[in-house]
Amino acid sequence: MIYELRTYTLMPGKQGEYLKLNAEVGRPTRGDKYGKLEGSWTTEFGTLNQFVHLWSYPDLVERERLRAELQKNTDWTQGYIPKIRPMLLAQENKILSAQLPLKPPADSGNVYELRWYRTHVGKAGEWLGHFKAIMPIREKYSKNVGLWQTEVAQLNEVVHLWAYRDLNDRAAVRARVLQDPEWQAFIGKSSPLLAEMRSIVLNPAPASPMK
Repeated sequence: MIYELRTYTLMPGKQGEYLKLNAEVGRPTRGDKYGKLEGSWTTEFGTLNQFVHLWSYPDLVERERLRAELQKNTDWTQGYIPKIRPMLLAQENKILSAQLPLKPPADSGNVYELRWYRTHVGKAGEWLGHFKAIMPIREKYSKNVGLWQTEVAQLNEVVHLWAYRDLNDRAAVRARVLQDPEWQAFIGKSSPLLAEMRSIVLNPAPASPMK
C-alpha cells in the first residue's frame, strides 16, 4: 500500500467555491474508483487557503493505471477540472510509505494536526525507530492517525497525522505529554536527528471520510 498526500494552494477567497465543487462534482465523479480517498481537509493554522487530501493505492503501478483511467472520464476532465483549475495557485504532491497502520478516528467532529519532520541526511530510519518505540507512551494521551515516510518528493522526511476533539484538547494533551519523563527521554534522543519541523492544523472538508 502507498499513500499520496496532495496539497493544493487556492486563490484567496476561493475556498468556499472550491469545496462546493469538490463535494458536489469532484467526489461523486471520482468516488473511490480511481484510488481511495482517506481524508481531505482545509488549513486552519499554517499556510492558509490550502486543501490537503490523502489517497491510498495498492502500489505505484496501480496508481499510474488508475490515474490514466481517470483521464478518460469526461465528467472529470471536462466537467470538473476546468472549473477548479483557475482557483489553484500551486500544487504539491508526496508519495508516502506507511510506517504504522492508518487508524482513522471512530468519531466525528475532530480537528487534525499534520506534522512534517525532516531529519538530517540518512537519519530518518533512526528517528522513526525512536518514534515507534515511544508510540505506546504517546498514545496514552491521544491516538495517532497515521505515520509515513516520504518516498517521492522531500526525502529524509517523516509525516504524521493526529486527531483531537478540538484545539483546547490538543493544547491540554501536549502539555501533559511534555511532563512525561519517558517522552522527555525520547525528545533528548530524537531531537538531534532533526533538521526541520513543520505543522498545520486542519479541519475536515465537507466530503472527507475522516471527520
